[in-house]
Amino acid sequence: MKTEAEDPRSKNYQRSSELQKKMDRLNCVSGDAKAQSYRVAIIIGRWHAFIADNLLAGALETLEVAGITEQQIDIIYVPGAYEIPLAAKRIAQLAQYKAAVTLGAVIKGDTPHFDFVAGECARGIADVSLEYDLPIGFGVLTVNTVDQALARAEKGEANKGREATLAALEMADLLSKLT
Repeated sequence: MKTEAEDPRSKNYQRSSELQKKMDRLNCVSGDAKAQSYRVAIIIGRWHAFIADNLLAGALETLEVAGITEQQIDIIYVPGAYEIPLAAKRIAQLAQYKAAVTLGAVIKGDTPHFDFVAGECARGIADVSLEYDLPIGFGVLTVNTVDQALARAEKGEANKGREATLAALEMADLLSKLT
């Protein structure tokens, strides 16, 4: 199954030289996900552990490549995706982490339960991030089937745990530059 990360339009995209020349004259600020040295929290829902563990593996590998040591990583387990925002709020209140990553899977069933859990999880995480200026990578899968979840949790560049971790690290670096 293809994921967005494998779309050739994105993979082969090259900015026009005209736009690049304009950008070169401007002050452009961005973050970097490499060579970081600060504490990171990973908050992970236990539901669908056979999927979440693959997301966790992608996140941990990405942190290692970025220079984050095992001693700088705390993994916080919660029952499921609905509980992730509360744990995120608590770690934000502690102010011990420069970034957080949220991981889990919400798989659509036959009832509206999916809509409530997925929506409240995403909203709660965004609220915490904005309230506390804490970069939080969103690696909670919201999918229709187990197969879709497994495809997004496969080892490699398309692993959503990896992508969420890269986003959190890049935003942590960016925020440190915007002072």
